[in-house]
Amino acid sequence: MYDWDSNPELNITPLVDIMLVLLAILMVIAPNIVYEENIKLPQGSATQQLSKIPPVHITIDKEKNLMVNKEQYELNAFLDNFFTYSRTLDLKATVLISADKSLDYGVVMSVLSAVKQAGFTDVSLATNG
Repeated sequence: MYDWDSNPELNITPLVDIMLVLLAILMVIAPNIVYEENIKLPQGSATQQLSKIPPVHITIDKEKNLMVNKEQYELNAFLDNFFTYSRTLDLKATVLISADKSLDYGVVMSVLSAVKQAGFTDVSLATNG
């Protein structure tokens, strides 16, 4: 005869132990699994080379002497002169502005504005560090 009032107890301790061992094995092995799929890439044109665009260096010292790639420019007429000079340059070139820290903020911003108006988009202000 069967006793319907008894509650069978399930012992899940061995199941938990086995799962923890499997989890530990998986955690040790998983970083070493390398999935590799062979992909056939299309042939590129070997004749086309990426051209390195030389950067444009603008330097302003504390006496407001302005140099663009070793050429002297007048600060008052910089907007027009740089606009004319920039037509000989590639507008995708990086422009690096180095200015003395004792200069007025407006001087640096006027040079930055002139560079932006000339059409350059990649403009950086140089810092010491």
